[in-house]
Amino acid sequence: MSTAPSTEHDLVSVVLPIYNVEATLDACLESVEAQTHRELEIICVNDGPTDGSAAIARAHAARDARYVLVEKPNEGYGASCNRGIAIARGTWVAIVEPDDTVDPDWIEGLLACAAAYGGAGSVDVVKAPYWRVLPGPDGGERCVPCPYRGRVRPPRQPFAVGDGIELMLHHPAIWSALYRRGYLAERDVRFLEIPGAGWADNPFLVRSLCGTDRIVYTDACGYRYRERDLDEAESFAGRSPLVPLERWNDMMDAAALTGVTDERVIEALAVRGINYALITVRGAGIDAPGVRELLTSSMERLSEEVVFGCPAIGAAGRRLFAEVRGIPEPRGGRLARCVHLGREALYRVRTGGIGFTLETLRSRRRGGRV
Repeated sequence: MSTAPSTEHDLVSVVLPIYNVEATLDACLESVEAQTHRELEIICVNDGPTDGSAAIARAHAARDARYVLVEKPNEGYGASCNRGIAIARGTWVAIVEPDDTVDPDWIEGLLACAAAYGGAGSVDVVKAPYWRVLPGPDGGERCVPCPYRGRVRPPRQPFAVGDGIELMLHHPAIWSALYRRGYLAERDVRFLEIPGAGWADNPFLVRSLCGTDRIVYTDACGYRYRERDLDEAESFAGRSPLVPLERWNDMMDAAALTGVTDERVIEALAVRGINYALITVRGAGIDAPGVRELLTSSMERLSEEVVFGCPAIGAAGRRLFAEVRGIPEPRGGRLARCVHLGREALYRVRTGGIGFTLETLRSRRRGGRV
């Protein structure tokens, strides 16, 4: 007989930060309303939209008593998420971005994972993979699993993030999760309140995952994340060249605040820092206003031993790091790098197919990623 606690009646607060998403909001809200787990409060934070988004949210709220509407001036993604979390009443908090959708059993599956390991009494964060929804070659859409599905294998659950380090190496995906509301309050886990979207999810990833050793993971996808294209990060850096590295510095500050000492986490942060440096240079150029200075101060936060010893950092990243730091690039490491690339290619082919893998590699080569 199972002794796992029941989560059937756990209230889940679903926070949606809403700004100018009228084209996708209706489908998003319908997918949340259709959850098989019915104990929800759906918190729509209307962040001063100038299109029809707020009216769509109000129309849904008029038909479903589970809605809570917040109307406020535009402050950005981070402030909107914080406002929603602050008024949440649920045992758990979920964040859904309004241009995405979720499968009907998404929350039920996350709660079942929590229950299997003791529920809210033993678990702070439930993490899961997600589907990447990309434009298809024929004008439609295609779905491929995110780059960590099947690769998070902690020796035991619950676990600290170092034992599931793939969660730190890819897209922050802070929305593919449930958070125990009490944990967020106890540890003051909040978003940075910066204008626009501003990659505020990056430091939140560190604050939420590095502040606990009570993470659990299920490998079932249920969140559908809409990506515009494979080069979206470089396009963003071209418009806002300082933001990627500014948010990475915020990640480093968050790691220091949570007392990170795990070498696996430190290496994962280095991989992201080099990646963001390359994205910045490719998207904006090293001579864009403020970029060279920010690159210099950022690379000073990284250890030579970590950067040059990490097989996940390739030649372009090593070269840029050495150039910015004004140090010689050591030889060696090619075999470890080849082994890493081989494993990565096999994984991508197995999960996304040969065509998508080749397209991804071409995109990475154009963007100069690690």
